Amino acid sequence: MERDEVLKSDAFGRVERTADGAGRTATRRTARGRGPLFDLVARLLLARERRALERLAGVDGVPRLLAGDSSDDPRRVLLRTFVPGEPLWAATALPSDFFERLEDLVREVHARGVCHNDLHKEQNVLVRPDGRPALIDFQLASVHERESRRFRVRAAEDLRHVDKHRRRYLRRDGPKTAEERATRPPRSFLAAVWRRFGKPLYRGVVGLFPSLSEPEPRRPTSGPWPEWTAALGEGSQSEPMRPERKFDSSA
Repeated sequence: MERDEVLKSDAFGRVERTADGAGRTATRRTARGRGPLFDLVARLLLARERRALERLAGVDGVPRLLAGDSSDDPRRVLLRTFVPGEPLWAATALPSDFFERLEDLVREVHARGVCHNDLHKEQNVLVRPDGRPALIDFQLASVHERESRRFRVRAAEDLRHVDKHRRRYLRRDGPKTAEERATRPPRSFLAAVWRRFGKPLYRGVVGLFPSLSEPEPRRPTSGPWPEWTAALGEGSQSEPMRPERKFDSSA
């Protein structure tokens, strides 16, 4: 790669598609906030992502930490493997069992004591070229003792967001049976408070200071919706996707 490609730039720094020391495509997050407060938050977010990725080493479908340049400050620079694929909102085709595979991946992340905490964003779920799911952007992730109540609550939130995406892509407005209502992950108390009070406040702040956040890409309700293909592992699926572009939409 001749030069770095900026994937995202905001008040907390930027994310670039670059190359590691061996010339392999990688993703570099640089934490440099616009002002002392933003700079502190940016470094805290980078530290959260580093800790989560260290715990998740070896999990297929999660970026892997790479050794940065010797001149890089680890408090400000994080280098990880680049995950090729389309974000969920842009995928043109999905295996029929994609969301089951996505739930399996999220549960594997939970098995390491890590909660993603940002799965409501479709851009944080990637559809890899072979149709398998991947997760990116762990800057809000948290690491827990699995027996703790906080872990159980946050893990349930992750699974609720997976369920929400599944129902939306299956074009279902809500549970249709008593069994579905019983098994659908409930919204936690904190999530309910956020939805009622925090989210409107956040949107108001972003409206006043748009540079703090970029609009979250989301597939319009009007579509177009992805084509369903054979389940992963069933039949031939040499070209499960036909994306117009491939990118790691790190935030």
